Amino acid sequence: MAIPSQSRLPSEFSLSGHTAIVASAGGDEAPFLAAALAEAGAVVIAVARHQSTADVIADAVSAVSGGRTARHVGRWDTPAGAAAIVDACAPTHPRVDILVNDTRSFFAKPAAEISLDEWDELHARNVRATFMLSQAVGRRMLDQKYGRIVNVISNLAERAVINCSAYSATQAGVLSLTRSLAVEWGRSEIRVNAVGSGWSTAEDIPLETQREELLVRYTPMRRKGHPRDLAAMLVYLCSPHCDYPSGQPVYIDGGLNAHP
Repeated sequence: MAIPSQSRLPSEFSLSGHTAIVASAGGDEAPFLAAALAEAGAVVIAVARHQSTADVIADAVSAVSGGRTARHVGRWDTPAGAAAIVDACAPTHPRVDILVNDTRSFFAKPAAEISLDEWDELHARNVRATFMLSQAVGRRMLDQKYGRIVNVISNLAERAVINCSAYSATQAGVLSLTRSLAVEWGRSEIRVNAVGSGWSTAEDIPLETQREELLVRYTPMRRKGHPRDLAAMLVYLCSPHCDYPSGQPVYIDGGLNAHP
């Protein structure tokens, strides 16, 4: 689906025997990313705030793996919520090798009109949830002296767009958390990196139609990204072969972040 089949995957990128948790706020990319991990051989557990999102992720994984995929529904932006996910996985999956945090809840509003409740809720969903689950799963990774954590972020972590101040602040926060955890947990063979996406869509839109949009024409590749574009990089960052890169954001955005 997203990457070459496991039989044609270089052995160093194989995730066979690894268990991965994919936690999603409900975006279009998580099903493709989860399926890519499964296609590389990982056992994937789908985690989402809503049942419909968990089902879409699990169905994408099952389509690749041929079996039923475990799923967990709820919030994980508190210690109890994150612990509930780890506890639910423990009986059947005592070891978690990979955690993918895709907790991007988008929010756009003029800065002068953002309420405190809106600010706090967005940070709870995007930043606190990423930290809480990373902390809960990270404790197991510290015990087992191995782990791969990948945070999916927006390129707005390092760029500015009108009306996106609150959202951009959360993305910058997750990027900073990525770097901090990489430094703190590196000696325990835990690698923490980020994959950044740009202007993307899960729909297969003809290029001619896409290029009617100003932002697409501004993008050096002159097309929107697709979740498939992130898949191979995610598999690498989650693999044992990704041993030295850590604390790094990799932006797969058609060159948008490099644009002045």
